[in-house]
Amino acid sequence: MSIKSIKKRDGRIVTFDQRKISTAILKAFDAAFQPDMAGTAERLATKITSILEVEGVELPEVEHVQDLVELVLMEEDYPETAKAYILYRSERARARALGERLKKIYEDITWCPAKSSDRKRENADIHSGTAMGSLLKYGSESAKAYFQAYVLKPEFAAAHAAGDIHIHGLAFYTFTTSCTQIDILKLFHNGFSGTLGHLREPSDIAACSALACIALQSNQNDQHGGQSIANFDYGMAEGVGKTFVRCYRENLARALELELDDARAGDSVKSLSAKIVKDNHLTPSLEDDRDYLLLERAALMARYGICEERAVLYQSFAHHHAEAETDRATYQAMEALLHNLSTVESRTGGQVPFSSLNYGMDTSPEGRMAVRNLLLATQAGLGDGETPVFPAQIFRVKEGINFNPGEPNYDLFQLACRCSAKRLFPNFVFQDAPFNLPYYKPGHPETEIATMGCGTRVISNIHDPNREIPFQRGNLSSTSVNLPRLAIEAHGDLGAFYTGLDRMLNLCVAQLLERFEIQGRRLARNFPFLMGQGIWLDSELLKPDDEVLEILKHGTLSIGFIGLAEALVALVGKHHGEHAESQALGLEIIGHMRARTDAETEKRKLNFTLSATLEEGLACRFVELDQERYGILPGITDRAYYTDSFHIPVYFPISAREKIGLEAPYHALTNGGHISYVELDGNPAQNPEAFEELIRCMKESGIGYGCINRAADHNPVCDE
Repeated sequence: MSIKSIKKRDGRIVTFDQRKISTAILKAFDAAFQPDMAGTAERLATKITSILEVEGVELPEVEHVQDLVELVLMEEDYPETAKAYILYRSERARARALGERLKKIYEDITWCPAKSSDRKRENADIHSGTAMGSLLKYGSESAKAYFQAYVLKPEFAAAHAAGDIHIHGLAFYTFTTSCTQIDILKLFHNGFSGTLGHLREPSDIAACSALACIALQSNQNDQHGGQSIANFDYGMAEGVGKTFVRCYRENLARALELELDDARAGDSVKSLSAKIVKDNHLTPSLEDDRDYLLLERAALMARYGICEERAVLYQSFAHHHAEAETDRATYQAMEALLHNLSTVESRTGGQVPFSSLNYGMDTSPEGRMAVRNLLLATQAGLGDGETPVFPAQIFRVKEGINFNPGEPNYDLFQLACRCSAKRLFPNFVFQDAPFNLPYYKPGHPETEIATMGCGTRVISNIHDPNREIPFQRGNLSSTSVNLPRLAIEAHGDLGAFYTGLDRMLNLCVAQLLERFEIQGRRLARNFPFLMGQGIWLDSELLKPDDEVLEILKHGTLSIGFIGLAEALVALVGKHHGEHAESQALGLEIIGHMRARTDAETEKRKLNFTLSATLEEGLACRFVELDQERYGILPGITDRAYYTDSFHIPVYFPISAREKIGLEAPYHALTNGGHISYVELDGNPAQNPEAFEELIRCMKESGIGYGCINRAADHNPVCDE
């Protein structure tokens, strides 16, 4: 029977062409380094066609024809060519599988509304329903599929796909790192370069606010995670100071022009101020500028022949109006910052930067003014009164600075509590926590603890113990473990659970090291802002074509976890909110994980850390996969999500103080980042005293980073 047609894998019927068989065989010969085999390929193709005709199948399928090619190559004693052909088939099969997977993903992105698509809702800061947001999702999902098929080791790809682990930021696997704490003062001094030009050092608070937004936006284009300013209050203080100087001089000139009829008073004030700056390095300031005022007073008296009383009057007028104008300008700058960071987009225009601001310990009048106005603007909300989702704001709490009545910034702490009670932000990070305080050096803001809104924490540094600071450092990559699955598989056997956990930790360490090597081979020029503008620690030492491997060692490699509560239910029947023995076991499990990351840190001289994963999308992904595998297990897989990290389940009835007390010990174990929150019924803004008491309870209990939510609200999450 002559073969006229053949059936493709997708069901299409096409004309049978023997030349396609000979071409495929010839390519296999070439791959096996056997040249000049065109004649042999044609002979073998003819033999395969003859077999098909003898079989008498009217419509053979492609898969069967390829099986015959393998069989004939082996029969004809071409084992190397057969091996090459088998590899070719495997590669083509993988490419087809990738294509089918991408087709389904693209259909989801293209046609499904965001409210019914987990893929579109996995990042709080991506507008996946827009044209640019959809384009971003097309690219990121394609990259994930490619990396899983062709870059990751098969065991890593399989574990991620199955839900044993989750590789965060997979779409950027070979491209970049996660996040950075930006030293905004370093960036401001002497200005910095953007995509198409250089931006001068900011000259007032409005410029500082604008450039801070640009810095966050620009650095997000170089990394896949969130961006944070570690010293927001100190950075804005310089802008406030510069604004006050300008306003003071303008108001002094105005007073002199009106009172003394000096049309050139502006030039006179500018000249005498410049002389004082040059000779004495003094400028007017919000407070403590007595020395400057004395020198300026004498100059005014000499220049205009006025008495001291008149000179004091003019200076007082200038100071009073300058302070009011600076305060107004600062509020407007902070309001603009909130609006900008809630609307400005990066990464092709589809994603608002996941931005965080750390502040609270600058006691200068300028820093205090900046923080007060940021909190007031946050309280007021956006244009229609909405709560700003970004930036995530973090108020540093420190005894002796802002925690108790009479301390210089206690009023700001109280304002922060009132603001958070109404707007959810700021959250609170505690400098005095036992695991934060040892790194702190008074008078050195770079040693103050800083965190991302999602809780990512970077401080210890085995690569350079002399620079154990959060400034200019961040997380490189992180991978989270599905704890409930390990517990379900253990069937109550703790030994089996720890065996499985160690297997997952081995896998995570190997995967993070593989990724670190890939990241480290990137060049400084691949990070035009992060490295090119000196954002990352020691990046100013690199030339454009230098690899970044050595300086990336300042960053962290984190192992995270989801679902401790459900894992405990699977192991012993109760979670750690229900029973003291479960709490002890929970601390033992997380302590075991921390011991492993500490051991890897010492062994490899890299900053391995343990993180308490906070990601709603992942909590849902893990439980969906486990529901498919194990069905609905009461107390374990019977909800739409696993509980984040070490948290007590949100649905479990427990007092806020008790929840804080149970979760606090886990903060000491999770050195890569953590957050605890309590959810209150009703409106906490109606009881600011009770709100403050809960924050004080967090501090005294040893919480590292915490927040208070209303029951109907939830925190946005970073990364993917």
